[in-house]
Amino acid sequence: MENQFYTKFDCERVEGNLPGNSDDYRTPFQIDRDRIIHTSAFRRLQNKTQVFFSGEYDFYRTRLTHSIEVAQIGRSICNRLNRTSDLLGSDYFIDSDLVEAACLAHDIGHPPFGHAGERTLHRLMRPYGGFEGNAQTLRILTRILFGLDRGMNPTRALIDGVLKYKTLFGEVENQKNHFLYREQSDVLNFMTEGTAFPDELAPGKKRNAFRSIECRIMDWADDTAYSLNDIADGIEAGFITVDAVERWAESRDLDSGDAAVVGELLSAIRKSRVESTVGKKIGAFIAAADLVEHDSFLSDKTNRHRYRLQIDPAVEKECSVYKSLSLDLVFRTRQLQQLDRKSDFLLERLFDAFAEEYVVEDRGEKASFILLPEDDEKLISTQSSEAERARIICDVLARMTDGIATRTYKRLFDADFGSIVDLV
Repeated sequence: MENQFYTKFDCERVEGNLPGNSDDYRTPFQIDRDRIIHTSAFRRLQNKTQVFFSGEYDFYRTRLTHSIEVAQIGRSICNRLNRTSDLLGSDYFIDSDLVEAACLAHDIGHPPFGHAGERTLHRLMRPYGGFEGNAQTLRILTRILFGLDRGMNPTRALIDGVLKYKTLFGEVENQKNHFLYREQSDVLNFMTEGTAFPDELAPGKKRNAFRSIECRIMDWADDTAYSLNDIADGIEAGFITVDAVERWAESRDLDSGDAAVVGELLSAIRKSRVESTVGKKIGAFIAAADLVEHDSFLSDKTNRHRYRLQIDPAVEKECSVYKSLSLDLVFRTRQLQQLDRKSDFLLERLFDAFAEEYVVEDRGEKASFILLPEDDEKLISTQSSEAERARIICDVLARMTDGIATRTYKRLFDADFGSIVDLV
């Protein structure tokens, strides 16, 4: 039975629906998902930092394992809603393959070294249009997933499913994050089919909060995964201990609900039942999401904007407690801050070296070197402005894994490192 929830509007591709194989058994959204999985950009997530540097220990989560966990949680939320919501039915339901594709792709634009790397690249790219992980995800899907200047031609529904932010860089003063690149306005226009955002959805928080139901599911799955699993990794790493949690709780004015959350966590640590407790919590977080009707300016075009998620406030509050714990006891520790400082230094040196060679127009009498693969150099040579060339350099750095970025730095700046076999 055909799913009436989606129409041709949702399945239209950004570059047009090219002739395909008439024998293809897959739906458009299954094709989207499969195209993401079988790419080097997706595989590189296995060596990109989630919380702790990838490769440090074999049990810490990487961007890849995190993305897989988000996809599993997203599918579970979707399947539960399809079974339990009175607003859905056997021929009118949210597509779990589309949700899975959005979840698998949601972090594909993140650079090496986690959020520290993202902040560094944004600082370095601010004169050229900024850097944002969500914007880079869109750039990869629409422009460079299958090679230089070659995207995967995603469906409108997938684009909308990964677009957490819909404000363009420069539309809000002093933007630190949560934006798309200015040159992505055409893709944003495609997403709405040219319909302008109403005045009440002004650029910034209000416009960024405008999301399709699949994007909302992906976002709650992401919150579920990292709020709970970052806690589990922090405990395994020895940052979140009974003493540390107790001191943290004593330094805050916790209400009875927050205190109960902390008490349950302390009990799990003491009894060495962290993973089983996290597993149960994931189930509770999935069950906390319900579907409610929600009109928007795109409701007449697509059912994807007729609904939103309603999360149990108590569970949302519990999620915020876990986030605060991770932020204070893991991310703000001296050890991780030192690693963030190192990654900032490393990425800045790489960017400066590449920019000096390829971005600035007036090199004076400085020697010229080949620092990038031939295809990257050819693409840079076709760009007409410093901003366009800087964006290609940013793509090169963003696609690097933690290990490749470190080895490239050593090859350029460490006199004792002489390997010529590592990939850039």
